[in-house]
Amino acid sequence: MTTQTYKYSQHPDTRPVTIALTAEQTAGHGDHWRILTDKVEDDVPNWLKSSIDDATIAAGLHASLTKDSLSNLLLSCNHMCHINQVLAMKQGKPQNFINAYPCVNSPYGLTCKIERIIANEDTQDAVLRLVSEDGSVIYAFDQMYTVNQSLYRQDQQYFVNFSAWAYSIKPSSKDESILVEDPEAIRYHRAYNDIVANNNGVIPQDLDQQIEQWQPDSDEALAPVEINLGNMCAYLFGETLGQEDEAWCQGQVLGKQQETLYDRPLTVFDVAILREPDADPFVVRMATPTTAEVSAIEVNDYIQANIWLQAAIYYENQNNAV
Repeated sequence: MTTQTYKYSQHPDTRPVTIALTAEQTAGHGDHWRILTDKVEDDVPNWLKSSIDDATIAAGLHASLTKDSLSNLLLSCNHMCHINQVLAMKQGKPQNFINAYPCVNSPYGLTCKIERIIANEDTQDAVLRLVSEDGSVIYAFDQMYTVNQSLYRQDQQYFVNFSAWAYSIKPSSKDESILVEDPEAIRYHRAYNDIVANNNGVIPQDLDQQIEQWQPDSDEALAPVEINLGNMCAYLFGETLGQEDEAWCQGQVLGKQQETLYDRPLTVFDVAILREPDADPFVVRMATPTTAEVSAIEVNDYIQANIWLQAAIYYENQNNAV
């Protein structure tokens, strides 16, 4: 797991820009619970009561904390699939329920900066706009916002763990392709592949110059290019304010395992949904109810999924503060 030097900035003006969401703009978690059950009104209250028995106080980016130091308490647990609960605090004692949502723990992540936060302070729901080291923009629901929000700094790099609940997962269509016929696009595609291949898979620093100088070795080298869309990685975040964490993705399955949440059988996939040259792949651990179609998906298959993307930032995954 990647770590980096971790140092807090104490200047309040370096906190990320926060966009406030109204109650009308906040979608809530009804659709997220419906991934797991058709009887939300009956099952979820029972799950919340049961989860208290295994819950611990989540510290997030804090090295340690006490109830007395919190305005809100975040209860979580170490199970891969679990529930987070947010409780209001007064003089170190829980007062009332604020929010709850299902979570997935993931070992996979990227080093990112927090560019912006979209949050409803009443419900403690927040979506982070993150920018990875290679410039990829990622929106994800913040599992740890309740305890982390005061520590976030815009100029700070964090190792962010990514996970998701999947509304649906299905195999990608292997027959879906596009034909590229534009001469300039074809030339760039062929030149790029030749240059990288001749450089042992490494992109040279003068790539653009080499592409300008590249010459085809035959007429066939400039023939139209067919690109199979079923064997590619892609990630598209949502377009609605406050719901950018509702995403569509396509990627390759790297791992598969079985899990349960309150006797609900789940299948958990580790999926690479972005894979760029000279950058760490964007791998997300995503859980979904087990069905016959889901069970048929195997490691190395390409899948498409509609997901609720989550982020979690923990002190233990950063180097000690300097």
